[in-house]
Amino acid sequence: MAGSRAGRSADRPTGRTAQRLRRRVDATDWSALAGELDAHGCAPTPQLLTPAECGELAALFDDPGHFRTTVDMARHRFGSGRYRYFTHELPEAVHALREALYPHLLTIARTWADRLGRPAPWPDTLGEWLARCHAAGQDKSSQILLRYQAGDWNALHRDLFGDLVFPLQVVIGLDRYGRDYTGGEFLLVEQRPRAQSRGTAAGLEQGHGLVFTTRDRPVRSARGWSAGPVRHGVSTVRSGRRHALGLVFHDA
Repeated sequence: MAGSRAGRSADRPTGRTAQRLRRRVDATDWSALAGELDAHGCAPTPQLLTPAECGELAALFDDPGHFRTTVDMARHRFGSGRYRYFTHELPEAVHALREALYPHLLTIARTWADRLGRPAPWPDTLGEWLARCHAAGQDKSSQILLRYQAGDWNALHRDLFGDLVFPLQVVIGLDRYGRDYTGGEFLLVEQRPRAQSRGTAAGLEQGHGLVFTTRDRPVRSARGWSAGPVRHGVSTVRSGRRHALGLVFHDA
């Protein structure tokens, strides 16, 4: 059963890789990052993965044994390119990053829920939250490895798989922006209350993450806080090949 496999993965002991990645995540200035999220709906992290670690993850794309399914974006009219969902037996670095990031993102998620007057159903640990997802029928791994070739792009969308949603997610660039590929900027479009939409474009530096909102975010106005709906995508890759790791904190 998928849920039981995920539970074992979430509880496995931490090793040197997990400790190393947790130190990098914990060293982030999370107060400053939260401020940038409030201002823009997305915020970059410091380097979380070394070039060698990025290369190891990108190379996994060619080994189908790591994945539960592959999506051809053109076939589904999502854009152009391919992405693969990992199985619950996640690579150690993917598992460790998700575990390390969750507590910091949880603080921001609860603050946002309070501003919007919404429930904050997310427990203190990722394992508990995923157990709730699985009990509700969302028991498929949602961690993504994406590959774009020249000419590929990703349409604006949201990564929503059911009623249970964690409001923040992270994408990590695995190739050298501007050297291994050109174009392929991360796009975020926010529908502002009673105003025209605002777009943000960001290049993903190798090993660096970008935290962004999954569905919407609190936007302050003269009437208080309101929810600004947000979608994200990827601009057309002009040359080269682009890999990215997508960390989603609710299962599908």
